Amino acid sequence: MPELPEQIRELLASGLGVDRAPGPPGPISQVELPEARVPRDAAEALRAIVGPDAVLDDQEARVRHTRGKSTPDLLRLRAGDAASAPDLVLLPGSHDEVLAVLRACSERRVAVVPFGGGSSVVGGLEPEAGGFAGLIALDLRRMNALLALDEVSRAATLEPGLRGPQAEALLAERGYTIGHFPQSFEYATLGGFAAARSSGQASAGYGRFDELVLAMRVAAPAGELTLGRAPKSAAGPDLRQLMLGSEGAFGVITSLSVAVRPVPEVRVYEGWRLPSFQDGVAVLRRLAQDGPLPTVLRLSDETETALNLARPGEIGSGGGGGSEGCLAIVGYEGTESDVDARRARATRVLSDMGAAEQPGAGGSWERDRYRGPYLRDALLDAGALVETLETVSFWSALPGLYDEVSVALRRSLTEQGTPPVVLCHVSHVYPSGASLYFTVASAQADDPVAQWRVAKAAASDAIRTAGGSITHHHGVGIDHRDWYAREIGQLGIDVLRAVKATLDPAGIMNPGVLLPLR
Repeated sequence: MPELPEQIRELLASGLGVDRAPGPPGPISQVELPEARVPRDAAEALRAIVGPDAVLDDQEARVRHTRGKSTPDLLRLRAGDAASAPDLVLLPGSHDEVLAVLRACSERRVAVVPFGGGSSVVGGLEPEAGGFAGLIALDLRRMNALLALDEVSRAATLEPGLRGPQAEALLAERGYTIGHFPQSFEYATLGGFAAARSSGQASAGYGRFDELVLAMRVAAPAGELTLGRAPKSAAGPDLRQLMLGSEGAFGVITSLSVAVRPVPEVRVYEGWRLPSFQDGVAVLRRLAQDGPLPTVLRLSDETETALNLARPGEIGSGGGGGSEGCLAIVGYEGTESDVDARRARATRVLSDMGAAEQPGAGGSWERDRYRGPYLRDALLDAGALVETLETVSFWSALPGLYDEVSVALRRSLTEQGTPPVVLCHVSHVYPSGASLYFTVASAQADDPVAQWRVAKAAASDAIRTAGGSITHHHGVGIDHRDWYAREIGQLGIDVLRAVKATLDPAGIMNPGVLLPLR
């Protein structure tokens, strides 16, 4: 974990009023676990399905499968709160084993939380299992094979437990890539990417993960589904869409076929400075709607730009390293000729619209793009509250959405006595709209979990008022569930409950996640 420079600590104290440092969390052995509730006969039945070595009930396994990686998740675990820990962790090795486990759990009313990389930040791994006979975490790490590669169709069939780097390494050996690189890339799994509708940092060029999924096999308590017989079929509603974004509430994706592309010959990332966030948004919209579309296209607002570009010795000094304006990261991946052509055309658009090159910024972004989660741990140790949230809207609604969410966060945390700094960037673009990704930092209050919940609720209300969606790529989980219900309406909830009742009659799959319990 990175050490915080002294300048950062001084900035936390002077700028945010951080005046106490709770320090790092204690060892896993000190976390208090609830007594396991899974009945003995159920545990024996599960061991018979996956084998005794694939059933874990030790302290470390249970703690490491408790909740996800949101700031409230981490804060509660740091405080020794593992009340929602699973009773057992199962490591199935095949589709048939997953199917048998789900049937056994359904018969015995044991709740199941599918577990990939554990990187959910919206309560997606904290089912409401109090009314069940116990809770198991279904960890798919053993299901980690490249099952098939159709080079003619450029489609790869992979198992869901593959983490991002594992999948890319297997495909790279054959000359291919998925091109999906979210910030959680190092730990999240392919199954999790699909179940949460993940979007990677190169989504402008490769597409969102749900757009890449061609076919899948699903195990549910009621049986199995094989979906995606052919691309772009018009044979009725696309049932893949029921599983994409379902967050384990209906069943478990046990294999998936995804579109792949040749590993790019060239990767180039550049930084461009725009006079203001408004100017930058106009440039991104121009490129997204009229082209040429880069592979990576992101834009930081003035505050995020100032922090990203400030040199350590200038942090808090007002120097800012000449970091006025807003920084856009523009990246190109592909063949040398394709990259050269798109880069030349995009450069003309950027220059004509008032952008200036920012030397070194593209390389810095590429080097540091996965460091955020590690830095957050160090900031929590120092006594800061740091968390993120995201949304998406049409271009016409984006300015109002940006303003209202920023104001809601500042007002809520200031009223709690912890005035924050609020950063934002446009993280994903489309012809019709874009995603906004906010990062918030303040001093921790006496109860930082409650502190953030109040702020998050205010921001979520603002998102709804301003016409945004409650999530673009983090998912619904439990944290966004109430706002999601308002977004799709009661009839929409009833439709999804009917799907769940069909696939999961006993309601054991991630209960309370995505859909409120009755």
